[in-house]
Amino acid sequence: MKTFLKILLTAIAVIVLANILPGITVAGYTSAIIVAVVISLLNMFIRPLIIFFTLPATIVTLGLFLFVINACIILLASNLVSGFAVSGFFAALLFSVLLSIFRSALFSLLKEDKKSLK
Repeated sequence: MKTFLKILLTAIAVIVLANILPGITVAGYTSAIIVAVVISLLNMFIRPLIIFFTLPATIVTLGLFLFVINACIILLASNLVSGFAVSGFFAALLFSVLLSIFRSALFSLLKEDKKSLK
């Protein structure tokens, strides 16, 4: 159930960011949900492989290369989902940074307070 809520919150963040940022377009709500699922799957399977193969660049840049990897994941998602379009690399970079901020803020709402469970 929590995974489904995380996907819905990510879809909401995608819709909000598509309305705010120039260069990002989403066709509709179903496209946003598909984008959320595709980004989740890419982050789960492809991102660790890319991080492993680009580990020297990540170490040299003190982790800043991870922003480039996130932007590449967004560009890959825009190629896989027909209702989602990203105009360029810098739009994908800004979208990925803001999506990470939105997701962390929204996911903090889902965390249970451990003090109330005692």
